[in-house]
Amino acid sequence: MQEKALLLVSREVNLSDIAFLPNNLLKTFRGLSFEISREIIELPSYAYNSMRKQYNSTLLLKHIARVKPKGYSKCLGIVDVDIYVEGLNFVFGEAILNGGEAIVSLHRLKPEFYGDPANEKLLFKERILKEVVHELGHTFGLTHCLNPKCVMHFSNSIIDTDFKSDRLCSACQTKLFSIL
Repeated sequence: MQEKALLLVSREVNLSDIAFLPNNLLKTFRGLSFEISREIIELPSYAYNSMRKQYNSTLLLKHIARVKPKGYSKCLGIVDVDIYVEGLNFVFGEAILNGGEAIVSLHRLKPEFYGDPANEKLLFKERILKEVVHELGHTFGLTHCLNPKCVMHFSNSIIDTDFKSDRLCSACQTKLFSIL
């Protein structure tokens, strides 16, 4: 039976920004089917830190685990709010290593966040794909890669995200294929 992954979307996400994901993700995660949920997830107020004006992504991950429908081996939440983990100013995403849940925020992936034109849709979609592949890679047990061109390389800034490829390096690809 084919494994299924669900992309859960929060209210503030424009579905046209992510509609390309299911087909593009098949290139990396062969044998997995992807679908975008028709149900909108609500972000829990307890995950919001009003002092930081950000959501705690670890709390959002726990929420995703609670609302994940049965029948899906992987569930990725896609939000358009600023997120962080303790000890870092922000993150683009977070995942449970070898787990079933991950989250990606579009907030800091938008070109306009950095003062660039909002109509740079191709750049925005490239960033989304890279971060979604990265976080889903963690759910399959892939850790951060030292190769700065590998999609599993840690992005400390948007410059790192823009520099890396949307593909796994050969070493990470071999690891993933041994799992899939």
